[in-house]
Amino acid sequence: MAEITDTPEVPEPGRSSDDKKPRRGGKRGKKGPFARLALFYRQIVAELRKVVWPTRRQLLTYTFVVIIFVLIVIGLVFVIDYGFGEVVSFVFG
Repeated sequence: MAEITDTPEVPEPGRSSDDKKPRRGGKRGKKGPFARLALFYRQIVAELRKVVWPTRRQLLTYTFVVIIFVLIVIGLVFVIDYGFGEVVSFVFG
């Protein structure tokens, strides 16, 4: 019977099999902490430029909708809490 052996490890393209150095984070691994921080802030600014900001009218509409919704939920929780309080007072005394 033929003996099955492990296949040899195939190196990544562009690297020899003798090269055992661990890979760093690509371009990020070669920069210092201040360069990475500057890159981070540039990326933040780039993402913020992609944001579609609401108009003043939309912002006011969304704000009023949220306030009304919160007031409705507060009222609902108050009614349920009051009801449970009355039930507990009736059952326990």
